[in-house]
Amino acid sequence: MKLKSLALAAAVAATLAGLAAPAFAQQEQFVPILSYRTGAYAPNGAPWANGFVDYIKLTNARGGLNGVKITYEECETGYDTARSVECYERLKSRGASFVQPLSTGATFAITEKAPADKIPVVTVGYGRSESADGTVFKWNFPIAGTYWVAADAIVQAIGKKEGGLDKLKGKKIALVYHDSPYGKEPIPLLQERAKLLGFELQLLPVTAPGVEQKATWLQIRQSRPDYTLLWGWGVMNSTAIKEAQATGYPREKMYGVWWSGAEPDVKDVGEGAKGYNAVTMQHGAEPQSKLVKDVVAQLHDKGQGTGPKEEVGQVLYMRGAMSAMLALEGIRTAQERFGKGKVMSGEQVRWGLENLNLTQAKLDALGFAGVMRPISTSCTDHMGSSWARIHTWDGKQWKFTSDWLQADEQIIKPLVKSTAAKYAADKKLTPRTPAECQA
Repeated sequence: MKLKSLALAAAVAATLAGLAAPAFAQQEQFVPILSYRTGAYAPNGAPWANGFVDYIKLTNARGGLNGVKITYEECETGYDTARSVECYERLKSRGASFVQPLSTGATFAITEKAPADKIPVVTVGYGRSESADGTVFKWNFPIAGTYWVAADAIVQAIGKKEGGLDKLKGKKIALVYHDSPYGKEPIPLLQERAKLLGFELQLLPVTAPGVEQKATWLQIRQSRPDYTLLWGWGVMNSTAIKEAQATGYPREKMYGVWWSGAEPDVKDVGEGAKGYNAVTMQHGAEPQSKLVKDVVAQLHDKGQGTGPKEEVGQVLYMRGAMSAMLALEGIRTAQERFGKGKVMSGEQVRWGLENLNLTQAKLDALGFAGVMRPISTSCTDHMGSSWARIHTWDGKQWKFTSDWLQADEQIIKPLVKSTAAKYAADKKLTPRTPAECQA
């Protein structure tokens, strides 16, 4: 009889343990990470991923999100759209809070899946520019800036250098771009600006990964554009700068997008890249920021950091950390409505991302003082901020060389609205009404 009682007690204990495990697991908010640490784009993809992972670790070290721990799993995509979708499909079943594809091509593909899966698609500084319109793109969040914002900021910076936007009339501006959805994103905005300001736009696509550009720069040497914009990624960026040096094209007349303006793009060129400019997505290299000091003290000094310690605070590391912060603050915002200390569903996180109100005080408290401006999203505006700066490589480091620039909403908003409306018509979608936005 005693043996039977012991057996029964053991069975009950095992049953209770089995019930307790899922309950404990529910106190963990899962984040999939689509990253690329291998292949042609690894030198740029790895520091972004290191910053993203470190920010998650730092959040957990700070107590999580109102006590909820963040768990994550990386999936290697190699910057390949098909592999990115495979990673998304595999990880979404774990209860993904959101997904950051880190690829415009993958964003296009996952955008079609997200509404049915009820998983927000967060694209910090990349993806579909028209997805800033939340009435059409309910699940997409290009927070903190799109490629149209970047392109417009560059045009403004060039205009300031020339003494006014009206001075661009008759000028020639070339766009050397990655021949992919990513590289083609700025074209509509630049075409609109060219029409309004009267400059000639020369389009020069480069086949991925971009290691062969001699024919492209021969065209530039022949056409002699007044300015050249670089929309590259990975090895394409450093190759372009080296070719510009070889053909004698002035680096100070080159302006890269924010994915063409980090340390891996210029460090191997060194002095040869001196004068090269790039637009920034608010932040640049931020080695003295509070965030960096916290990461070093709480993670790297304890042997818990991700990647090399000397990389902390560099441009792409900061981009990864910023990307993680914005998405996690979406979860925290959702908790304010749906319950602090609770795990949020994808649908609840979507609401949080749509109602972000990151004041300067909140950003400062998170360690982003002096790094970012306030961001506030809404049903109609899933971007939340349209500010940027220019930084310039001085041969050894990046330095800010412009004041804050805000994209011209009189150009951006109509372009977003018309392109989003076309998408809605093509997909037979009905944009949300003001009343639906309040629901």
